[in-house]
Amino acid sequence: MSRLIRRFQAADRQAVIDLWRVCGLTRPWNDPAKDIDFCLSSQEATLLVGEAGGAIAATVMVGHDGHRGWLYYLAVDPQRQKNGFGRAMVAAAEDWLKSRRVPKVMLMVRPDNEQVRSFYANIGYGEEPRIIFTKWLEDRPAAP
Repeated sequence: MSRLIRRFQAADRQAVIDLWRVCGLTRPWNDPAKDIDFCLSSQEATLLVGEAGGAIAATVMVGHDGHRGWLYYLAVDPQRQKNGFGRAMVAAAEDWLKSRRVPKVMLMVRPDNEQVRSFYANIGYGEEPRIIFTKWLEDRPAAP
């Protein structure tokens, strides 16, 4: 299968949002269009898309906070999963961070998402016990 990994382009917006919905990555309290806009407004982040057969089939959002790199919105079209596309997207995100001399990459996975936890464990990621505190800085209800 021929794959191309490249930076997000404006024309990709709806296909990316549709992919995130199909993959179950969106939540009512997170507007995916706003997440895309926020990512693209930063020099410390980018959104990579993977194409297969001319269609958007994968994504990963990557950025850093000056201390650690973070991955978000790793998505692979369910019909194209289990063939290395996810690994390729993570590797591209890691390369983006390495090119900026970021020493460590982190990501968050919901505790009950066993399939995704296994994916990351299989590509060399380890779980670190942490407690995450959050506070919304805009007027909106807390996420569950």
